[in-house]
Amino acid sequence: MSYLTLMTFAPLVGAIILLAIPSAQEKLIKNIAIGVSLIPLLISLVLWGTYNNSGQYFAIENVSWIPVIDVYYRLGIDGLSLPLVVLTTVLTTLCLWYSAVVIHKRVKEFFILFLLLEMGMLGVFIALDLFLFYIFWEIGLVPMFLLIGIWGQPKDRPQYSAIKFFLFTLVGSVFMLLAFIGIYLNTGTWDMTVIPTKLPFANDPTVAKMAFWAIFIAFAIKVPLWPFHTWLPDAHTAAPTAGSVILAGVLLKLGGYGMIRVLIPFFPHVFQEMAYIIAVLGIISMVYGALVSLAQWDLKRLIAYSSVSHMGYFILGLAASVAAHPESSEAVFNSRAIALNGAVLQMVNHGIITGGLFFLVGVIYERTHTRDLKAFGGLSAKLPVYYAVMMVTAFASLGLPGLAGFISEFLVFRGALHLMPTLAVAGVFGIILTAAYILYKIIQYVFLGEFSEEKWRGVFDANHWKLGEDMAMFEIVTLTPLVIGMIVIGVMPSFILNTINATSVLILNVFR
Repeated sequence: MSYLTLMTFAPLVGAIILLAIPSAQEKLIKNIAIGVSLIPLLISLVLWGTYNNSGQYFAIENVSWIPVIDVYYRLGIDGLSLPLVVLTTVLTTLCLWYSAVVIHKRVKEFFILFLLLEMGMLGVFIALDLFLFYIFWEIGLVPMFLLIGIWGQPKDRPQYSAIKFFLFTLVGSVFMLLAFIGIYLNTGTWDMTVIPTKLPFANDPTVAKMAFWAIFIAFAIKVPLWPFHTWLPDAHTAAPTAGSVILAGVLLKLGGYGMIRVLIPFFPHVFQEMAYIIAVLGIISMVYGALVSLAQWDLKRLIAYSSVSHMGYFILGLAASVAAHPESSEAVFNSRAIALNGAVLQMVNHGIITGGLFFLVGVIYERTHTRDLKAFGGLSAKLPVYYAVMMVTAFASLGLPGLAGFISEFLVFRGALHLMPTLAVAGVFGIILTAAYILYKIIQYVFLGEFSEEKWRGVFDANHWKLGEDMAMFEIVTLTPLVIGMIVIGVMPSFILNTINATSVLILNVFR
């Protein structure tokens, strides 16, 4: 059994083992789930350590699966998928570690579903067969639907939010499947490494555009890109803490990854033609998401809308990397690569930073049972460790130099200013608004001002931690790897950019 197969299906084996364990043995269930999640984590780190930054696929597996329709079990990993795979395995382990303390309802089912979700997410990032890609894409839908619907807070309408998430994603997936079938019929293969050489529907531009938009909308719903974003705030608000972390940290990245892995190689000229339309949608997402975040008083909903804004940076970088330009010089190509590198790094950074923010919301919610920003104030003196971690994470989110968020945003705007300068300048308003809601809503309302003993009287549940205890050790362990990631990427981004860049150059060679 190869590394990729073991990494992908270890969570499935773990879920099957958990099925055989009595539900009453909650501690054993939690320990096994965490232990199983370490297998993909360790393999992903080994793969990163052995990757030579060539940009090419490695650890390839290629076995006939359904010969009658030429479907292969084809897996591979490169500089685009590798950072996202590591992000997935790290966040999954941290989510399970955190949930082992805070989840007390239907523990067995929760951990089984989370392991199944990890399998689906990893499969999307390493599948090199279009049919297999779609299978893994759909696998993650049901576990997330159930995690939101069953473990969501009753006051946040979890069933409504789960159904909305399911329907949005399913509708996009149906049209994507039709486009995939059309690509197979046109090219005669599901092989994602061969299809780009055949340029699907090259002789029929109208059909090519229809297929492009069918696939793009499915990915845009997942990102989520305005105006396909409306499921996200409800899903985030209703989901348990770990569900929100994995939803923001990884599931949104499936859409962005698909745009790079499928749309650029399959439809390069259609994408180039539509680049300005897509960039405008990205700018709207950036500004709209930040404005709505500024209007929120629910801390979790604020961070949910911030995801819409921050993934808009990804869309701007992606669109700039393929945008038409009157010159075809090496400088233009370098700007394309810089923009795409920034877009990919933005996905990774968003996963680390926003995942950390949702964990931090969970920390305070477990103590206070409220997310109302107006209820807080003066917590910096009472929770100094929590305040320090939140400050680092929040400043990384607003793009403070020296932290991860700055690097990816800088690269996106550096590339976009050369390739679509007007839209890049418009996108700067998103950065200004991000600083406003981070400083005004999160820092000021939660941590500054005076702490009111009277306001908090009766708010705390005696069965939960007391405010004076600050962060518990399991919470510090959960957030430490993320804070380290924010600082290391902010100070020494080359270790990840070197991995991303080689693959970005290969993908963009079609525009030379």
